[in-house]
Amino acid sequence: MKQEFLEVGKITNTHGIMGEVRVEPWADSPDFLCKFKTLYVGKTQWPIQVERARVHKNMAILKFEGITDMNGALAMKNQVLYIARSDAKLPEGHFFLADLEGLEVRDADTGKVLGKISQVLTPPANNVYVVTGGERELLIPAVPDFITETNVDEGYMLVHLIEGM
Repeated sequence: MKQEFLEVGKITNTHGIMGEVRVEPWADSPDFLCKFKTLYVGKTQWPIQVERARVHKNMAILKFEGITDMNGALAMKNQVLYIARSDAKLPEGHFFLADLEGLEVRDADTGKVLGKISQVLTPPANNVYVVTGGERELLIPAVPDFITETNVDEGYMLVHLIEGM
């Protein structure tokens, strides 16, 4: 089941003295985070309006309505930020990493179920899907040589494994 709210970053610190915060983005780029006018804060996901946003050194610098000084910004430190799925417009064929967890993974050649994606690792080179629940744990690089099809709506991924995997 697709989540209504998706984690997009974490407030790591204040920025300056005018109430801005530094946000570590959990997206492909900090620009993605800067596009939203409303974000949702913490586990309760209470909405907060973004007055302005910009990118600085791979971080998003955000100024929220009602936060006017460093003390107000400091109170937000370590909060996780969310977006509403309905506010996000992804290009055709793209998906959120959160939607991959739980997908059934099948061998594209045999149709055999290999397990389910239990985690998505995001090292610098490319993402890696951790597949568990099958005969053994698999680590599958998220590259076209291995991933034949990803169908989030139908709940499966087809993969081509090489010898030794």
